[in-house]
Amino acid sequence: MWSLKKREVAGKTIRGGCFDLCVIGGGATGLGCALDAQLRGLRTVLVEAGDFVSQTSSASTKLAHGGVRYLELAAASLDYGQFRMVLRALHERRHMLEAAPHLAHPMELLVPCFSAWERFYYGAGLKAYDGIAGKARISPSRILSRREALDRLPGLRSEGLAGAVTYADGQFDDARYGMALAQSFSRLNGELLNYARVVDLERRGDGRLTGVVVEDRLAGERFSIAARAILNCTGPFSDTLRQMANPSLAKRLRLSKGIHILLPMREMRGDAALLIPRTEDGRLIFALPWYGSLLVGTTEKEMAPDEEVTVRAEEIEYLLRYIHRFLDTRWTRADVQSAFAGVRPLVACGGKVNTRRLIRDHEIEVDRRSGLVSVLGGKWTTYRAMAEDGVNAALRVLGEAPVAARTLHYALDGAEGYESGYWQKLAGRYGISEGTAEHLAQKFGTRSEDILSLIASDSSLAVPLCAGTAAIAAEVVYCVREEMAQTVEDVLARRIGVQFHSLRQAWEAAPAVGKWMAVELGWTEEQRARAVTEYQTGIDRLLRMAGLPPALLGPAAGPEFDPKGPGEDHAGLHRSH
Repeated sequence: MWSLKKREVAGKTIRGGCFDLCVIGGGATGLGCALDAQLRGLRTVLVEAGDFVSQTSSASTKLAHGGVRYLELAAASLDYGQFRMVLRALHERRHMLEAAPHLAHPMELLVPCFSAWERFYYGAGLKAYDGIAGKARISPSRILSRREALDRLPGLRSEGLAGAVTYADGQFDDARYGMALAQSFSRLNGELLNYARVVDLERRGDGRLTGVVVEDRLAGERFSIAARAILNCTGPFSDTLRQMANPSLAKRLRLSKGIHILLPMREMRGDAALLIPRTEDGRLIFALPWYGSLLVGTTEKEMAPDEEVTVRAEEIEYLLRYIHRFLDTRWTRADVQSAFAGVRPLVACGGKVNTRRLIRDHEIEVDRRSGLVSVLGGKWTTYRAMAEDGVNAALRVLGEAPVAARTLHYALDGAEGYESGYWQKLAGRYGISEGTAEHLAQKFGTRSEDILSLIASDSSLAVPLCAGTAAIAAEVVYCVREEMAQTVEDVLARRIGVQFHSLRQAWEAAPAVGKWMAVELGWTEEQRARAVTEYQTGIDRLLRMAGLPPALLGPAAGPEFDPKGPGEDHAGLHRSH
């Protein structure tokens, strides 16, 4: 079985090594660049300061899309840059769906309309969206009558409703998609290491970079990596690395915060998705089915570089207030299962001051003094195109002859042999519950069988991690052995997704995760207890700062909990990092 190397083995291989390309940053952009470069024959190493996809890349709205709002902005302002970005994203969207069908699938979204003009306006705009996609179109948009709209989206408020327009985009599991990129890169003998922070850059006399100095945050050691070219893929932190390479460079990024909450579906049908096209302050809100829950999220609130990434209680109320204008179902903060926030790096340009009007396209910068190549801005949907452009620039820095990218039709890890209904084969072959079989298939694709094979030698690995979850102990063992998981959060958040689905379930699952990680990583009892306690304390803090009761109290309101609105002490909800 190939896999990511065990972390200590990877560290020994990388230390003192000499590579063609060093990629800094293990999010969507960095992992995409690493895979692209390795496929083109460059000996590539990737280092990530935290865990893979632990920041922006696992805090998206989970949509593979062209961006209907950006098309509207392009038309309103005659902005060709916005139009070009939408065009490229729509074609890359098709790639995402095909490269990992276990992690990405088409989704129909409904835009409610409250006048004949809105039906015409949104209908015409989405027909243009279809036309731009061309052969990459998923399915045609449709204009629905009032009755058809209510049938399509049960729970939609009928008062004043004139109809709706539906259109297709893609949905994907961002954290697992990132892990599939990491595994695919490793399969090609690429080298990568998490919890490895770049603390300095090495250079020759004329200032050209020759390598990086890395701090292993777990081992507490520093070592050097020599590389002929260095690719900066650190997302919101790109300016820091740019100025480390060349202090005279001006900052380029503006940061925009996005927040999301998870709610029970209730009367909403399983495949129903809602787009609220415009709020009073110009934002977009999505309400999307996500593994049996309802994912509600918006973006576009500018934040300072040193600001803590939080979801505040008033922001949760903002989301609830808007979806209650469009849906008859009522939720309160007591219903919030999970919440998370992420930062999007936007490239400042054209004197625009509002982050909602900045282009979401990416930019490749090559610093002439140091030779550092930086991939700035962009979005998940265009990660592959961003990687192609970034590696093209790195090849020019290396003086190498152009080599065509091979990623456009490259199947990612877990996609080989995957087909619709694969989970049913797992359930029949291994005798596991349908819920667990579907969960494994959706997270790991055909790698699910590697996980289930562990149960043959230890039947206790088939036990669920906690009541109410389909995740099982064998996943923990697999994620430590094969996916370089090092902390309880690595497993519960990014590897198997329990934390993103339910903060309370993640709290409850932590002791079981800690138990199996201790066996695999050789933790002492004190280390195991500390790892579990720190994780559970972090989850309780997330819940408390959102004005929600701690996990031990369950969903019932505690004495200081107000389910209708934020109290004085409810400052916000942090990402647990």
